[in-house]
Amino acid sequence: MTPEELIKKVRKIEIRTKALSHQIFAGEYHSAFKGRGMAFSEVREYQWGDDVRNMDWNVTARMNAPYVKVFEEERELTLVLLVDISRSGLFGTAVKTKREQIAEIAATLAFSAILNNDKVGCILFSEKVEKFIPPAKGRTHFLHIIREILEYQPQSNGTDIGEALRYLTNAIKKKCTAFILSDMLDVSPDGKARYEDALKVAVNRHDISVIRVSDPREHSIPNLGFVHVKDAESGASRWINTGSRKVRSAYEGWFRNATSDADHLFLRYKVHHVDIATNEDYVRGLMNLFNRR
Repeated sequence: MTPEELIKKVRKIEIRTKALSHQIFAGEYHSAFKGRGMAFSEVREYQWGDDVRNMDWNVTARMNAPYVKVFEEERELTLVLLVDISRSGLFGTAVKTKREQIAEIAATLAFSAILNNDKVGCILFSEKVEKFIPPAKGRTHFLHIIREILEYQPQSNGTDIGEALRYLTNAIKKKCTAFILSDMLDVSPDGKARYEDALKVAVNRHDISVIRVSDPREHSIPNLGFVHVKDAESGASRWINTGSRKVRSAYEGWFRNATSDADHLFLRYKVHHVDIATNEDYVRGLMNLFNRR
């Protein structure tokens, strides 16, 4: 992509996401995420009806009387986008590639946050964390994030969602709102998600949601006879007989298992998620995600 093409693409995304954020998402974002963070304000004497879970036992022992911690709603949130830029994101048989769809969704979320005067940060990852953009405010910062999502060339080809989650846990100490934007196909050969342990830790520190982006052709294989295929991440290639019903059924079963296993993890750890395909308008998907929160 030439610098001129990049500028044109960034500008096009900015115009679209700015309009969406102003007209639709700013209010939805505010109601879905504002008020979820609570900051310590002060300590006062216990009153009838106070939640005993907020007892400050150190002050209680020192004053020889029950005291509780008082919290207030945080007015400013920090939004962190965990963006999958692995090679599989270059796949797309519809209007956009997965990475292009992810970039537009990320832009919409980022602009909605900026309209609410929140900070936005970004973690670009493949099988390692490729780049970390610390949370900040403003249009210039927003444009920097979108340019990096569109242009950055990963040094590694694979996907390791667990590594990105561990980095989030270590880099952002204060509770934040985080979105994972990925196809979530980071699985072992049997279709089991490899990032469960990291997710389990991260959800205890941050408010995490998942936006799973896929291409409609990934769900099943068409009958095209013998086809030479190559894995974008591992580089492995082989001929497969797509005319074989057994081959097509095996692949479809693997994809369903991988998706189902991830769904069970999201349910277990109370992670809100939405599925958005490359041939879909992501507006409805994001609205559904916001409304479920």
